[in-house]
Amino acid sequence: MCITVIGSIHVDFYIKVDRFPVIGETLFGKGFQIFPGGKGANQAVGCSKLGEKTYIVGRIGKDFSEYLLNNFRNSNVDTKYLKIDDEHNTGVAFIILNVNTGENMILIDPGADYWITENDVNDALNAIIDSKIILLQLEIPIEINIYASMLAASKGKKVILNPAPVSTLPKEIFKYIEVITPNRVEASQLTGVDITDIPTAVKAGKKLVEEGVKYAIITLGSSGSLMVSLEKAIYYPPFKVNVADTTGAGDAFNAGLAVALSRGYPIEEAVIWANASAAVKITKIGAQTGLPSRYEVEGLIRRSADYQPKII
Repeated sequence: MCITVIGSIHVDFYIKVDRFPVIGETLFGKGFQIFPGGKGANQAVGCSKLGEKTYIVGRIGKDFSEYLLNNFRNSNVDTKYLKIDDEHNTGVAFIILNVNTGENMILIDPGADYWITENDVNDALNAIIDSKIILLQLEIPIEINIYASMLAASKGKKVILNPAPVSTLPKEIFKYIEVITPNRVEASQLTGVDITDIPTAVKAGKKLVEEGVKYAIITLGSSGSLMVSLEKAIYYPPFKVNVADTTGAGDAFNAGLAVALSRGYPIEEAVIWANASAAVKITKIGAQTGLPSRYEVEGLIRRSADYQPKII
């Protein structure tokens, strides 16, 4: 089967620092790099690196078109439904990376991402029909996400929504979503539940399920992740790895989840795959360059014989 990712495509400008600046302060960096990025692009490349046929649907400007198209081709992502916008710049992200902790601060200008249209989605109907999983995020207009999820659901496809960066979601969209994958902060903002521990994360997950999604999977950073359905809640501890760069960890998680579900894994096993994908990613620098292969993910799972999810 295939996966269609509808979402953002950026160019990421990294600068490394020993610590984050305070307001009004100027710091010298410890290195500068440019990488392809954007949640949609990261997740599409992530799915492809894990061995799944993947389509990307979105918009880029002419300014970085060759750079991004070459990157997708090198990653075996199908760009047949990627539009080049003649009027708007490619989305950009400025990332400050703390080299001592792996934490980051990010500023985004969405550029052409915010000019994707319903017609762009319609033009990709063959890809949607060809796919088992449709993967969405919130770096494109919410109206496009609603339309894409409705179209995909009408074709019997499983829709995964990664609600990042978080914004208010209209209730309409929940009935089209199979899986929603917020992080701790996003889940708190979507539900009004202050997530401070596993029980409060379960409470937030149940609220999301009550809205209409089948599964709420909340990522908890260094504390692992949690899957909640109407029937149960399962806590997934983190894999033990050395952290180099947390940028793109959520994208790796969503790619791993989408690929596992596309291959027919039950949701309980798919979350293990997602956790392992994120764990491998954070051992390497770069939102896309650090994305794992199937071999790396399966290797981490094999080496982690004591890894054991826990029913809550």
